[in-house]
Amino acid sequence: MRIAVLALQGAFIEHEQMLGRLGVETFEVRKLSDWEQPKDAIVIPGGESTTMMLLLERQGMLAPIREAIMGGMPVLGTCAGLILLDREHLGTMDMLARRNAYGRQLGSFHTTGSFCGIEGEIPMTFIRAPYIEEAGSEVKILSEVEGKIVAARQGKQLVTAFHPELDSNLSLHRYFLDSIV
Repeated sequence: MRIAVLALQGAFIEHEQMLGRLGVETFEVRKLSDWEQPKDAIVIPGGESTTMMLLLERQGMLAPIREAIMGGMPVLGTCAGLILLDREHLGTMDMLARRNAYGRQLGSFHTTGSFCGIEGEIPMTFIRAPYIEEAGSEVKILSEVEGKIVAARQGKQLVTAFHPELDSNLSLHRYFLDSIV
């Protein structure tokens, strides 16, 4: 298995490390020629969603990534990755994200919570995090924190408002590999 990790900004190295611990080969995508390599899935990490959209467009990757996901390529989107997949951005997932929903950097927090499909509670680190404000009928809600949707799945798309790559727990990455890819 070989997974592309969007490496325009954000915690992409941490995703690579988590997947590496699970024995998965990864490679970084910074430009169109990187994207054109063979892959089984993509990870879109956290970062600044507006900047990421702009860079994807400038690098000519916006349409190819959208087409691949719409064609069934598995994707894990965390934080800004969640935002990028919503109706107003790439439009691959029938949901609407609320950006910076918990406020600025000072509103960042860490908690544990339940996640449908993973036994026990998992750590959840929220940094200037979004949440899912609206979810279409095809979207399965996987986790909520304080009544807000913070993880969901639609087909082979998995999104989290939190950063699973910033904790040592491999459960969410394993769930992505076992259930989505």
